[in-house]
Amino acid sequence: MGIVAGLDSSPDFTRIVVCDTDTGAVLRQGYAPHPVENAESGARPADVDPQAWLLSLGEAAGGGLLEGVQAIGVSAQQNAVVPLDSQGNTVRPAMVGGDRRAQVAAADLVDALGGREAWAQAVGCVPQAAQPVTKLRWLMKTEPEAAQRTSVLLQAHDWLVWQLLGRPVRRTTDRGGASGTGYWSAATGGYRADLVELALGHQAMLPEVIGPADAAGTTPEGLLISAGTGETMAAAFGLGLGLGDAVVSLGASGSVMAVHPEALVDNTGMITSLADATGMHLPVVTTLNAVRTLRGAAEMLGLTDLESLSELAVKSTPGAHGLVLLPYLEGERTPNLPHAAGTLSGLRRESMKPEHLARAAFEGMLCGLADALDVLRGRGVEVRRIFLLGQAAELPAVQAAAPSLFGAQVVVPQPADYAAIGAARQAAWALAVSQGTLDPRTPPAWQGAAAQVLDPGEELAVGQAVRQQFVSVREQTHPGTFR
Repeated sequence: MGIVAGLDSSPDFTRIVVCDTDTGAVLRQGYAPHPVENAESGARPADVDPQAWLLSLGEAAGGGLLEGVQAIGVSAQQNAVVPLDSQGNTVRPAMVGGDRRAQVAAADLVDALGGREAWAQAVGCVPQAAQPVTKLRWLMKTEPEAAQRTSVLLQAHDWLVWQLLGRPVRRTTDRGGASGTGYWSAATGGYRADLVELALGHQAMLPEVIGPADAAGTTPEGLLISAGTGETMAAAFGLGLGLGDAVVSLGASGSVMAVHPEALVDNTGMITSLADATGMHLPVVTTLNAVRTLRGAAEMLGLTDLESLSELAVKSTPGAHGLVLLPYLEGERTPNLPHAAGTLSGLRRESMKPEHLARAAFEGMLCGLADALDVLRGRGVEVRRIFLLGQAAELPAVQAAAPSLFGAQVVVPQPADYAAIGAARQAAWALAVSQGTLDPRTPPAWQGAAAQVLDPGEELAVGQAVRQQFVSVREQTHPGTFR
C-alpha cells in the first residue's frame, strides 16, 4: 500500500485529498480558500496573482497533511493563462475565469481564421471568450506591451506543477489541459503555433505535452509529481467515467460531456472536442441556461429557494398540464440562438397554476440539456449512463424527471471533490508506472463513487412524450435550429 495526494486548485479554493494507492479510499483532507482580491464587490476577479494559489496550497497542506505521501497530482481551474517573460517571471496577473472582456476578441479570432468551420477543423473548437487563445488576442489588443514581453504560456495546473518542481527548465502539461487552450488539437495531438501567433502577435514557448501516466518530474525531496490536468478532466477521472458514460453538469449554465474513443470535428461549433486524462476524448456541448432557468422561475413565483420550487413542481404531473418552457433566457448556444428569448407555450385556464409553471421550468431545463445530449448521440457517441452533477441534481423534481427525459439511467454521485480525487488517481498511476507495477495504458482500478442510481422504468414513454412536445414547440418557434 502507498499514499498519494491530489490537489484541486479551483477558482475559489484549494482542496487536497490524501488517498490509498490501491483502493482510492480518502484517508485525510485539507482545505483553504483563495484570497479574494475584490471582496467588497463580491465578484470573482478576472485577474489573479498566481502566488495566491501557492499560498492557498500551503495553507491547505498544513498540519502534516502530506506526511508519507509519495506522489502528488494537480488539478486546477481551466482557461486560466499565466503569461511569463523569458526569465520565468509573470508578465501580468493570470487571466482567469469566464472572461467577458474577451468577447469581442473571440469574434475577431473567428473572422481572422476564416470562420467557425476553419477553427473546428484546426483545433476542434470555436473560440469563446473564456478560452486561453482568446485571452491572448485580448492581451495583444488591450495590453500590447505586456503581450510583447510574453515569452512562455502556461495554464494554472502547468504553473503549479512547475512551481512544485522548483521551476525547472522543462515545462510540461497534459493533453487534457492542452485541448482546452484553442491552440492544441485533440485530433492531431499537436500544437498549432500559428494560432498562438495569430492571437498574441508573435510566437511563445509552450509546455511539452506528456502522456497520462507520465511523471512531470520529482521534487528535490523525492516526491513524484504527475502530469496534472484541468478540473473537468480530473473530475471525469475521479468519477471513473468510461465508454458509454456521460456527465450532465447543472450550474447556472449547463454542460454535457461524454467519453468517446476519438476526437470529434463539428463544423457547427456546438461540440468542443477535448481530450481526457486517460488517452480518450471528452466531447462537450454547452447550454447557456440551466439552473438560471430555475432561479428565474422561483423569482417569478415569489419563492426564495430552489427547494421550494422543487416541492411545488412535484405537485404537478409530467407535461405540466400542457405548459412548455423554452428556457432561452440568456439567448442560447445549443441550439445557436444568441439573441433568442424564453418562450412559454400551452397556456390554458387549467394550466395557469404555480405548480405547472414550476414543473415546466424543470422540464424545460432538462429538455434543453437533452438537446445537448442528442447533439453527441447524433455524432455516434454512445450514452448508456448519465452522471448528474451540481447542487440542483439533489432536487426531487430533477431526479423525478431526468431519467425519462434523458432516456437513460441517471447516476447522482455522493458529493465529493472528484477533481482532487482524479488528480490523486493520476498520481497513483504515475507512481505505479515508475515502480513498474502498472502498465502505462491501464489506470489504477479504484472504487467507484457512492451514488444514487435512477432508472427511467415505466416513466420512459411518458418522459419521451414530454420531450417530443418540447421539440415540437422548439421547431415551431425556431425552425431548423439543429439542421
